[in-house]
Amino acid sequence: MKKQISIKGAPAPIAPYSQAVLAESTLYVSGQIPLNPASGELIVDTIENATSQVMSNIQNLLNEAGMDFSNVVKCTCFLKDLNDFERMNKIYGSYFKEIPPARECVQVARLPKDVPVEISCIAVK
Repeated sequence: MKKQISIKGAPAPIAPYSQAVLAESTLYVSGQIPLNPASGELIVDTIENATSQVMSNIQNLLNEAGMDFSNVVKCTCFLKDLNDFERMNKIYGSYFKEIPPARECVQVARLPKDVPVEISCIAVK
């Protein structure tokens, strides 16, 4: 059984996909970009602020499913420029207090709305 997770605390999908899908005890969170869902504004002034907004969007989806960052087992990070890796990683890492999840981080040619970072994750209860 799967359940769509859709909330106002994360950006609305811009294509045919769900913000997140809960299947049994596993949550699959679609790639989140640094879009502030309250204002509709892209937060792209710095990679640190962009990453903070992305992680906030993920946190809101996790919370809606009754989870938090301690439930995250896998992340995928997409960066427009790998030169931003260390600064993105510092913000990203601050959200994982215990065992950090498995992860890959890749540079891509382009992201939706030309943002500098997008992150998706998988979490398990």
